[in-house]
Order: sequence, then C-alpha cells, then structure tokens
Amino acid sequence: MILENRIAIVTGSGSGIGRAGALAMAREGALVIIADRDAGAGEETVRQIRERGGNAEAVTTDVADDNAIERLIAGTLDRHGRIDILHNHAGIQIGGPLTDVSRDGFDASWRINVRAHFLAAQLAMPAMIAVGGGVILNTASNSGVFYDREMIAYATSKHAVVAMTRQMALDYARHKVRVNALCPGWVDTPFNDPFIAQMGGRAAIEAYVRDKIPMGRWAAAEEIAEAVLFLVSDRSSFMTGQALVIDGGESIG
Repeated sequence: MILENRIAIVTGSGSGIGRAGALAMAREGALVIIADRDAGAGEETVRQIRERGGNAEAVTTDVADDNAIERLIAGTLDRHGRIDILHNHAGIQIGGPLTDVSRDGFDASWRINVRAHFLAAQLAMPAMIAVGGGVILNTASNSGVFYDREMIAYATSKHAVVAMTRQMALDYARHKVRVNALCPGWVDTPFNDPFIAQMGGRAAIEAYVRDKIPMGRWAAAEEIAEAVLFLVSDRSSFMTGQALVIDGGESIG
C-alpha cells in the first residue's frame, strides 16, 4: 500500500471529490482525518472507510472558522504526532458577473477557497518540516487556469489558489514539502447542485456538459480521486508547484 501508516487530513471530505479522495487514501493505508462542516456526512465517510477495512476519524470542521481549523490541525498533531498529507479541498462556488456578485459573496469565496487553504497549510507546515517533509494538495479548479463567463468570484479565488500553491512549493521545496494544486473540471457531485438548479435541471446540465466538454461527459468523483492519490503519494515524488488539470479537454477546447 502506497500510503501505509501516513496521517492525512482531508477537508470537505463529507461528499464528492473529498470523500472519494479520502476513500482512496484509506484504501492505500493512510489514516484519514475526515474534516467536514456536516457532522453526519463526515461520519458517513468514516463509516464507508471502516467498512472497507480502512482507518479514519471524523472531526467536524467549518473551514470558514479560523478556530475550527486551528483545532483540526492541533488535534491531529496531539493524537498522532504528525501530519504527512494535507488535502485542502473544502470550497464554495459563487456564480455571477462583477455587477451581480455581492461583497459578502466575494468575501465568502475568498475566505473558504483561499484563506482556509492558507491557514491550514500555515499551521501544518512546521510539523511537516520537523519530520523531514510532507505533502500539501490544494484543490483549485480548471477555473484557476482559464476563465469562464460570469464567474468572477470563483475564478478569482481559484487563480489565487494556484498562485499560492506555486509560492508555497517554491518556498518549502528545500524542506521536502511538496505542494501541488488539483484542478478538476466538471465532476458529477453535489457541489454542482446550485448550478444545476440555475440551469433548469438535470437534463439541461447534461446537454450543457455534452456540448462544452470535448470528451462529451463529466467526470466521476472516483476518477479525480485517482489523481489525488497520485499527487499525495510518492508516485509524484519529483513534482511540486504544479496545477494538474483534469477536465476532459474543456480548458483546451
């Protein structure tokens, strides 16, 4: 198992890509700390991991709350003594063009998509350095490497995640901490429910996806989880500061 005995934290792991990635890490031997603001969803991820013979703990965490992030990192270090993998995945999607996005919406996008990643990484980094290395994976989006119409808050925050990831990678490579960004495109998860409603329902979004994505479909969360596993394991041991785009060709179409 490629992650045997490693301690991993995954925020936003109560559903979707976060859950799928946590399941993949546990399958490969990691003890996974499931951090989600929905306690029930977090416990369900833990249940699924344990049902498959893996190890996991749930820590209810709202990443919009600095104190909650501090408790998550400090608690993990108190219980396990180290953090080998930090996957900052929790995020929100605020849609709309400049003139429609509220200041509160923009601030929320920044706080959850960028600042929470920054704070968790800042708190975990000294512990990683102390044990000779670690891995940080920040979830951005393909909206972090190209642009989409009427998504100013989301695209701005996700571009910031990519820039922050590269800066972290540059600053801490000498300490053997690798930092990369995961940039998925359209993935069939509950994260898209607000956009699906905005588009007019499931049939409308399916038609949109078929037209917009060169591969003609969206991804399953399990497909993205395999990329997560690559990025947090030694399979990507000489890779840092990169934004791995997985979007069925959307960003080049």
